[in-house]
Amino acid sequence: MARSGTDGTAPTGTPHAETPGTSDVLVVGAGPTGLMAAGDLAEAGHRVTLVERRDESISNLSRALVVHARTLEQLDARGLADELIGTGARMETLGFFGRAVLRPGQLPGRFPFVLITGQFEVERLLERRARKAGVTFLYGTEVLGLRQDAAGVELDVTEARRPGQDPDAPTHDDRPAEDKVPAAVRTLRAPYLIGTDGVHSTVRRLLGLPFPGKSVIRSIVLADVRLSDPPDTPFLVNATEDAFALIASFGGGWYRVMGWNRHRQRPDGESAGLEEVRELTLNALGSDHGMHDPRWISRFHSDERQAPRYTVGRVFLAGDAAHVHSPAGGMGMNTGLQDAANLSWKLSAVLRGHSPVTLLETYDKERHPVGTLVLRMSGAIIRLALARSAAGRALRSTGAEVVNRVRPLANRAVRMVSGIGISYPSPRGSHPLAGKRAPDLPLTSGRLYETLRKGAFVLVSPLAAPPPNTSEEADDRTVHVRSAAVGKRTLLVRPDGYIAWASDRPDPRGMRQALAEWTGSPALRVAD
Repeated sequence: MARSGTDGTAPTGTPHAETPGTSDVLVVGAGPTGLMAAGDLAEAGHRVTLVERRDESISNLSRALVVHARTLEQLDARGLADELIGTGARMETLGFFGRAVLRPGQLPGRFPFVLITGQFEVERLLERRARKAGVTFLYGTEVLGLRQDAAGVELDVTEARRPGQDPDAPTHDDRPAEDKVPAAVRTLRAPYLIGTDGVHSTVRRLLGLPFPGKSVIRSIVLADVRLSDPPDTPFLVNATEDAFALIASFGGGWYRVMGWNRHRQRPDGESAGLEEVRELTLNALGSDHGMHDPRWISRFHSDERQAPRYTVGRVFLAGDAAHVHSPAGGMGMNTGLQDAANLSWKLSAVLRGHSPVTLLETYDKERHPVGTLVLRMSGAIIRLALARSAAGRALRSTGAEVVNRVRPLANRAVRMVSGIGISYPSPRGSHPLAGKRAPDLPLTSGRLYETLRKGAFVLVSPLAAPPPNTSEEADDRTVHVRSAAVGKRTLLVRPDGYIAWASDRPDPRGMRQALAEWTGSPALRVAD
């Protein structure tokens, strides 16, 4: 197996005699995060190559089943949210552990609910978009080596392992030496690389980055089943002293069951059967709801881990390659998609020469703290769910009562879990709105998130404000729109839907300075 790092060390193996392939960005990993980033960059006009170890015919049997409101807003900015909503069920209230009730129905915006749908539905839409935008897909391709220099990144790849091998297993080959046949290695090159290749990330390993943390829960069982007596709600979850379980509807008569039994801890490699799924569901929910005809049953463990940084030179980590945590709260896939939304527009701006390379430093500064926050939130939820002692169970009950009675606390909790309440730090002296999520403002020409589909900054002015200076040649960096909803305020909204700059009064000089700082040009064009 080849070995390389960031010091220019040549890989071992049999190099393929051909000119290295070139792209603007290489993406490793075709899960939701990688598909989002690749599609964003390709739609912005960049050449993108996406490398995936799985064969194209191998289904990505995924664990995620929750899409939160902020993620739906990001998908709305890509024209995908409404179609995705049609694949699942909306939940406007969520009951936890039989007592606590959270109400996403009170969230602001177009999506005051949690969407219950399969990760494969998200991937299907994002892959279709990426292919339409011109992304080059290299399925069945394994990464062997990685090097970077002052001008770009080189990736050594070869045909992935033989069919039938576990695509999530660590990369090694246990065959006797005499049975191994050297595979042809070819080299891909690009100015930048994004590693979105999951918890066992090869990119992260080749960078030499540690992945500190620990296993928080073992022997979680997943199953997709039919139910002869389905629950009244499309999403049901509860925990007892010795077990927890959830049931979520995927539509078409299929239900995802996930659960854990304290007294039935088994290694990941040990198969699980329908009787085990029935038992843990009965223990946690009081009924197995007549489950039958499973199409998939799996066992896994869940870690809490985070890379110390998400950027090494010209290589970026996102999604599970950068952070993993318990499934509690359903924040994993959502956090990865928002990593991609944060990074893609910044890479595009630097590649096009509109922004200095220092803009890329803000990816780690903004997203690493969010990853830490998600680890803490999901960790607190899972530890309450697994509480065994009398004191722990009492704390869980008390917490549920507090959440139910203190509505501001409950509203803050649901805003943070949904991503709506997450914001980014802004420089000292900035407007209080800087770094905050931009709401989907009604405009004289549609909605804000429809306008964000152009992939540009959006300058939102009051109706009565004088027109901005458009004396310079207009380009596609910024779109100017008007809205009655901002009052006398002017906002500059980033392509990822966060506020870059704001002013409560007309401030032409401040506006020009903000446009120059964020977009590299004060040029504007008026939205159609």
